[in-house]
Amino acid sequence: MMRYDLTHIQPWIAAGSRVLDLGCGDGEFLQQLTRDKGVQGTGLENDLSNIVAAAGRGINVIQQDMDKGLNNFADNSFDTVVLAHALQVLHNPHRVLADMVRIGRDAIVTFPNFGHWRCRTYLGFRGRMPVSKMLPYSWYDTPNIHFCTIKDFESLCASLAIQITDHAIVAGEGETTLARLAPNVFATTAIYRIRRCES
Repeated sequence: MMRYDLTHIQPWIAAGSRVLDLGCGDGEFLQQLTRDKGVQGTGLENDLSNIVAAAGRGINVIQQDMDKGLNNFADNSFDTVVLAHALQVLHNPHRVLADMVRIGRDAIVTFPNFGHWRCRTYLGFRGRMPVSKMLPYSWYDTPNIHFCTIKDFESLCASLAIQITDHAIVAGEGETTLARLAPNVFATTAIYRIRRCES
């Protein structure tokens, strides 16, 4: 079953559009978009086993480390650029976000919200970095290097002249209403649709 954040963003992607999926993994999401919406999908991935799996699904996939820049993509060369649950593993998330809104007319970002009350409680009471179903790694072996909260992300967008055009949240069981009222505390995953501010 596909992750909720990926299911949620599908309506934000127009049928027949050009989509670049950064950190596309095994290509399952692009395969579904191609099948259901007829998109012209391109994946970008750095892990060889994922590249092989994506190519096996018929996905056009490029091997590239997005942390080293995306200068090989022209301005507005895609309708939508997607970065799903990969923001926190980047060394230079600010640069990747700036490139996303340059390359795509729209961009979609999803990430785990480190401001969630369970993370705060775990750290506050145990004095250790949280380990959970959402964050299954220990601090020393995690691929996640730049956790952020919803407020952190919105502040970064403002500093980069990035406009937030839509957003949604994924909440824990029974927390949906609370997450709408206080997303920085009760959202487990944040979902944002962004674009470059018009000058």
